Amino acid sequence: MTSIVRAISPNVSEPAPGTWSNCLVANGTAYIAGMTASGGDLSDEYTQAKAIFAKIKHLVEAAGGTMADIVTVTIFVTDIKEREKVWQARQEVFTGNFPASTLVQVAALATPALKVEINAVAHIGAGQR
Repeated sequence: MTSIVRAISPNVSEPAPGTWSNCLVANGTAYIAGMTASGGDLSDEYTQAKAIFAKIKHLVEAAGGTMADIVTVTIFVTDIKEREKVWQARQEVFTGNFPASTLVQVAALATPALKVEINAVAHIGAGQR
């Protein structure tokens, strides 16, 4: 039987108990969800995406992997016209074969200041980019 383990990084604040998990690992696959920018500069989609990808990096490393292990990302934005800013941030963190990616516009995120939210799945140790 495989156990599900919560990966935690000191660089990413954890949600309150009983709400959700930022990163769970099962069978060598890390599932990272609900990542948003918090604190600091929330001025635009690029800045938020960069902050979110940094959080994802910390969590995938806490799970024992690297950004090269990420196979898919789902990106939610509140203004699809600003997608180029998110793509720019994505191009700065991935190389080689980029992860499979979905980008969708949503009406709103958890708070009005949030413009981007990202989920990622990583197969730990599989990345060769």
